[in-house]
Amino acid sequence: MRWPRSLQARLGLSLGLVLTILWLLAATVTAVIVRGELDEVFDSALRETAERILPLAVTDIVGREDQGVTQRLAPIREHDEFFTYVVTDAEGRVLLQSHAADPAVFPPYGGPGFAQTATHRVYSDAVLQGTIRITVAEPLAHRASVAREIRMGLVLPLLVVLPVALAAIILAVRFSLAPLRRYRTRLEARSARDLSEVPADDLPAEIGPLAATLNNLLDRLREAFEAERSFAANAAHELRTPLAGAIAQAQRLRSETHDPAINARAAEIEATLKRLTRMSERLMQLARAEGGRLRTDRNTDLRPVARVVVDDLARTGAMDRIALTLPDTPVLSDIDPDAFAILCRNLVENALRHGAETAPVEVIVTQDGQLIVANDGPVLPRDILDRLTARFERANTRTDGSGLGLAIVAAIADRIGSQLNLESPRPGKSSGFQASLRLPTDVSNTSTRNAMRRM
Repeated sequence: MRWPRSLQARLGLSLGLVLTILWLLAATVTAVIVRGELDEVFDSALRETAERILPLAVTDIVGREDQGVTQRLAPIREHDEFFTYVVTDAEGRVLLQSHAADPAVFPPYGGPGFAQTATHRVYSDAVLQGTIRITVAEPLAHRASVAREIRMGLVLPLLVVLPVALAAIILAVRFSLAPLRRYRTRLEARSARDLSEVPADDLPAEIGPLAATLNNLLDRLREAFEAERSFAANAAHELRTPLAGAIAQAQRLRSETHDPAINARAAEIEATLKRLTRMSERLMQLARAEGGRLRTDRNTDLRPVARVVVDDLARTGAMDRIALTLPDTPVLSDIDPDAFAILCRNLVENALRHGAETAPVEVIVTQDGQLIVANDGPVLPRDILDRLTARFERANTRTDGSGLGLAIVAAIADRIGSQLNLESPRPGKSSGFQASLRLPTDVSNTSTRNAMRRM
């Protein structure tokens, strides 16, 4: 037999089996005890019957005119006679018998006391110095029938009581395990990044240590993640000043030298230091995305943030490549404006860096809070799309990039309860790449404003 995996089912099944076995054992012991008591009661009835009838039989036999004649008593009314008897003389002649007695079933007189044949239990006694004897017999089948009825009386209630008892056991087990189910529900409702302590005050004492161990593990994991994010953010922050100084020195070297070889080497050093600066900025953004608070207590219009990001990127030489489309009404969201700026900047920079230089990058913010960034370019295979959100993963290794942009966007999307969708080719096109995600917006307020404007 294979036990179920559910603790509730195991407890219900085991308790039900134990209850059934104990009930059957108790019924069996009770039946054995009752059978012994029944034998004593029936033996006492045999003896009492013989002692009551024998004096009457003596009076009847002694007062007869015709001695040695067998007399059979007639029944008063029809009935089942379980006790039958015969009265004999010293020679074994039957002097008196009950109406249903069969002399053939009575054994020869062997003295007073109990005896048993294959079919009957008998009791014998004698008076007048053994000249008048009586033997009372009871069929063993009668005793067996009574014992069988008693056993059925003990077992039949089991068929009714046992299902009720099993249902009561299941309800009791379910009620007792309710705190454990609530604890499981609290765990299932948590996001993958919620490592705070799980309340376990109502758990049974046997499960309490397990919950305490789990909370300790969550504490250690949270401390480890915070230490990792803090290290990345602090390291990236501390690198900014020396990197800026090194870039300034490389630029000064280029301005002071007239040697083409030294100038080229200084330009290469400057480009490398700038890439390292961008990498440190991306690491700081990633630490913010994974550890900072990304949703605020109030709603903010996202359109000005998108304009600032696009204008800032346009000043770097991408003015003619970015096409921004915004709705006429505010797009209110509780996402932190800085987090939205990081998200938007990384998507647009990724499109500028990897898209076709002759085609514009489309940046669209819809009224319902959907952010879409699309660019033209070659179609990317599905296996590459699935890896783009991994850290330090780039679709084209020949382009300049850190491989962290889409990983930062995916981390922010996960923290705000959204999902980053990457598609190639663009929907409705035969080429290109599109990244989209839905931002948390105040849809009710937006719908109200739209209705008021239509009025």
